[in-house]
Amino acid sequence: MKIQLLRHATLLVDIHGIRFLVDPMLCEQGAYPPVMNSTNSRQNPLVSIPVSPQLLQTIQAVLVTHTHFDHWDEEAVRLLDKQLPVFCQPADTDKIKQAGFNHVRSIENELEWRGIRLSRTGGQHGTGEIGKRMGAVSGFVLHAQDEPVLYIAGDTIYVPEVENALDRYSPDVTIVNGGAAQFAQGDPITMTHEDIARVCRYAPETCVVAVHMEAINHCLETRGQVRDYLSAEQLQHQVRIPEDGEWLDFSSEAPC
Repeated sequence: MKIQLLRHATLLVDIHGIRFLVDPMLCEQGAYPPVMNSTNSRQNPLVSIPVSPQLLQTIQAVLVTHTHFDHWDEEAVRLLDKQLPVFCQPADTDKIKQAGFNHVRSIENELEWRGIRLSRTGGQHGTGEIGKRMGAVSGFVLHAQDEPVLYIAGDTIYVPEVENALDRYSPDVTIVNGGAAQFAQGDPITMTHEDIARVCRYAPETCVVAVHMEAINHCLETRGQVRDYLSAEQLQHQVRIPEDGEWLDFSSEAPC
């Protein structure tokens, strides 16, 4: 299994040569205004993305954890082949169909496609009233024979649903959305450096991949801050923090 971070939470996941595009935000740098009620005025996304028509032609499926603009944007709707299978949570099925995609596969619990089992997990996109307003979010576990078990946690803070997924699926690789995304008021709505450390301590056998940083203006924690904290906690050996465009190879028995 190989994974490439394109930008933010947008990933290419290659399993047995079947390539998934995860949470596609494909717009140009600066195409969107700052997140409403955030603490700075930087245009989103903050960085460009290495996407070409040739790359998009290599994709066999799309996986969408939820449809906030930084995970499913207008440019993705425009560029992606409408015949591609799109896997999503039930709450987003109609929206993706209405965008013209003809093979939308809603995952209530799990399904199997081309030898890959996809299971949906829960999450919580923040606390209190803000968490409720952020709406439904999901994670997904991908499991294929002779490949590492991959858990994509999605936009969630550290909550019991994350522990349940770690317990149930014992993933070899866990992708978490960091950055401590936050509005001007309220608690973070994605994982903080402390949340990432909690994942490591709760599931010491999983290799944690931290993404979702340095691309959207309300994601306030940087890669460097997360690295420094994990190093101080002696957890750096369990976590990989890729740069944009970087490929990670999890073919070995000790992926981290």
